[in-house]
Amino acid sequence: MKTPPISDAVEQARHAAGRAADSAQAWAGSVGKSLSRTDAAKWLEAGLKIGALRTGARVVGGFARRNPAVAVATVAGAGLLWYAARRKMRERQALAHGDGEAIEGQARRVEARKAKGARGGTRRRRSASVTPSSE
Repeated sequence: MKTPPISDAVEQARHAAGRAADSAQAWAGSVGKSLSRTDAAKWLEAGLKIGALRTGARVVGGFARRNPAVAVATVAGAGLLWYAARRKMRERQALAHGDGEAIEGQARRVEARKAKGARGGTRRRRSASVTPSSE
């Protein structure tokens, strides 16, 4: 029985290792495609946003603790802006659907007059003959 030379065994081992490396590289490529870089970028972006929110909340909390009046005024102003925007949106929707059509008519300007009397206005007294019970 003739044994193969050692160089043939080494050559076969090198080829087997090369095939294994190629298959491992192909497998890694398929895994890399399933976990694309966009997924990693999305996770990174989400982490950055969460970190920014936590830092911002910490800063706002410290500011509100030191200046409660300013914080209350800010919240009230934001609420008023939200309410005004909501009313405007509802008005636009009503106009778009025809529910809030303009009333046709004429306008007349009424001039303001100075008040008479010491109290700023005239006193009217009811007459007994005007009441419904006396009719």
